[in-house]
Amino acid sequence: MDFEFSEEELKFRQEVRDFFDRELPPDWTAVDFLPEEGLESEEDWAFGLSLRRKMAEKGWLSLWWPKKYGGQGRSRVDYTILREEIVYRGAPGFESFGAMLLAPGLLAHGTEEQKGKYLPPIARGEVQWCQGFSEPNAGSDLASITTRAIEEGDYFIVDGQKSWTSLGYRADWGFFLVRTDPTAARHRGLSFLLMDMKTPGITLKPVYSLFGHYHWNEIFLDGVRVPKENLIGEKNQGWNVATTILNYERLGIEGCAISKCALDRLVEYVKEKETLAKNAMIRHKLAALAIELEVSRLLCYRTAWMQDRGLNPVHQASMGRSFGNDVMQHIADAGLPILGLYGQLEKGSKWAPMGGVIERTFLSLPPWIIAGGSQEIQKNIVAIMGLGLPR
Repeated sequence: MDFEFSEEELKFRQEVRDFFDRELPPDWTAVDFLPEEGLESEEDWAFGLSLRRKMAEKGWLSLWWPKKYGGQGRSRVDYTILREEIVYRGAPGFESFGAMLLAPGLLAHGTEEQKGKYLPPIARGEVQWCQGFSEPNAGSDLASITTRAIEEGDYFIVDGQKSWTSLGYRADWGFFLVRTDPTAARHRGLSFLLMDMKTPGITLKPVYSLFGHYHWNEIFLDGVRVPKENLIGEKNQGWNVATTILNYERLGIEGCAISKCALDRLVEYVKEKETLAKNAMIRHKLAALAIELEVSRLLCYRTAWMQDRGLNPVHQASMGRSFGNDVMQHIADAGLPILGLYGQLEKGSKWAPMGGVIERTFLSLPPWIIAGGSQEIQKNIVAIMGLGLPR
């Protein structure tokens, strides 16, 4: 099997790198699982939006979509290359929730009218989306959600609460998983709705990260009226739409990019310190991490390769996500002792090695290793779908 990228793929990777060399400030050091979540000021957010428009002009927001919906019809491997380079550089503006998550769900389950209405604004970078899946008592066990939607004329009336909604306060629209049949089996009574975030009855409460940054929300839904035309897929079949989206979320190249960024900087730091560079334990630890990272990247690209061939890599995506989460944890765990007490210093401190990347990676891990399903969920999928073990 040939594990090398084609000449065209290598050229595309270089094109992406050259673009960010031109467009990003020389001292840009954003380090977040999704770079747009690192935009802490209004000035940074405006910069992210300007970069989004430039990526939209190049067709990158809709790179792999069919051309009839505004895409370029490129491969998922090209798209994975793009995402890896974006997150490695900490480049904001891609609008992950619309372009990366909602678009596959719309392409697979939406009507032609819905595709024509919602996909072009995403491709042009004109709308910010957010995701309403998790709830206070339903995260990895997503099928246990209780937010309910009751039919009333031409509307669904939605009541409930969502948790951990990234960039909810920035969002123009959101996609939500709700329960429309409380008497059906857990996975069969769910529906997938699109909501205008300006609709009366939607209230947001901020949730702060471990480094004090506000990019998550709790969302309270009180009698929110959602037009029935905003239902994606069939009523009570929303689980099918959600799993389509989750399979794309679980590809996991973003975690690989963060890990590679942290490991590359850590290696450069060690090279500058002769005592560290000659320490056999540190050398072996870095070598082991490099091996793990390469395996993690190959798992992600295998998933993209399978998608290009019309396959449905469910347990393969979970393999990549689970292994990638372990790699992120291992790099963060190794980085702090190698850097010593300086490794605990935050971004912005003049004494922080590597701009605080290890400290920020370490503090970012707790929420992100459960995003898209905890390690237990990912391994259950591999056990059931990959190994054929009983539920």
